[in-house]
Amino acid sequence: MKEFELKYGCNPNQKPARIFMEDGGDLPLKVLNGRPGYINFLDALNAWQLVKELKAALGLPAAASFKHVSPTSGAVGLPLSDKLKRACFVDDVPGLDDSPLACAYARARGTDRLCSFGDWAALSDVCDVTTAKLIKREVSDGVIAPGYEPEALEILMSKRGGKYNVVEIDPDYVPEVRERKQVFGVTFEQGRNNFRIDRELLGNVVTAQKDLPDSAVRDLIVSLITLKYTQSNSVCYAVDGQAIGVGAGQQSRIHCTRLAGSKADTWFLRQADKVLDLPFKKELGRPERDNAIDGYINQNEEDVTADGVWQRYFTRQPEPFTKAEQRAYLDTVQNVALGSDAFFPFSDNIERAFRSGVKYVAEPGGSIRDDAVIDCCDKHGMVMAFTGMRLFHH
Repeated sequence: MKEFELKYGCNPNQKPARIFMEDGGDLPLKVLNGRPGYINFLDALNAWQLVKELKAALGLPAAASFKHVSPTSGAVGLPLSDKLKRACFVDDVPGLDDSPLACAYARARGTDRLCSFGDWAALSDVCDVTTAKLIKREVSDGVIAPGYEPEALEILMSKRGGKYNVVEIDPDYVPEVRERKQVFGVTFEQGRNNFRIDRELLGNVVTAQKDLPDSAVRDLIVSLITLKYTQSNSVCYAVDGQAIGVGAGQQSRIHCTRLAGSKADTWFLRQADKVLDLPFKKELGRPERDNAIDGYINQNEEDVTADGVWQRYFTRQPEPFTKAEQRAYLDTVQNVALGSDAFFPFSDNIERAFRSGVKYVAEPGGSIRDDAVIDCCDKHGMVMAFTGMRLFHH
């Protein structure tokens, strides 16, 4: 397949649209089902790079959930605790623990379930049946993987009335070292960002605390590789082999840190007993449960515990999850990793990160206020490494 005609570009008025290889060669992918769109392919190709790099760096199957060209999460295939299974709505899945790829997908899709609604999924390995069954029951636009087991492909092709987008990518494809794009008729050219993210990148520890255990190295690598494919400015919290809070595309870095931190807090609070034990109506769908949980934790648009409201979601009126209770729960969180795609210009980022249990930090360094940021890390007993490498992505 040398080109693929698209229904339209970013918006319906942007026609014609297609993907193709400038050298006239074959595309490194096959559309096995559906008709992906312009943004679908942007998500798919960015997400594939993320999971491919995670697998190469950590030697574990990886999955990502992408939405509007930024990841909601990336994760590797570590087993899930019983509480995390419940929080991710996968506690009813037989054989989950036997499929590291399914565990990776459950983590990635379950991290930020509101933002993952209608996402694009990426898998580092051949999609197995368990993973396909998980994908089938989520609201999703499509999936990209290096291959599919026959039964898994049948499951996915039956999704959305047979129109679900399934893309197979050549895992051995290596793009040209230079890449181009146009903006307002002007062609931009640059070298591809082939910078390798691994343990050696974390060797320059600049804080008084120096100990970086293997688990922290793993989580910092997850964070930094996720940032490599996140619209900048961006900050990423990670723990237990998965990105748990991504702040993407903010002009101010503290806003990135706050946004990502609030998402990480919500992820932790979803695992609190008070949330896990919410008395949902049996007929309530998964997306409606996600919205109710978010409302219960963050108390945004409506108070889901109020009279006249709770009846829509629950069989009985739940007790509110007070801010004091939430703060007490979050104060037990520890050993979270935090990565930033550029230096922290002020120590307020570290103060905010500390409130979400951050112990380990990786950032490029190079700010005129590096000393203040290091001092703040030392005050909180954190370990921080300067990577010397910026990871902007636009």
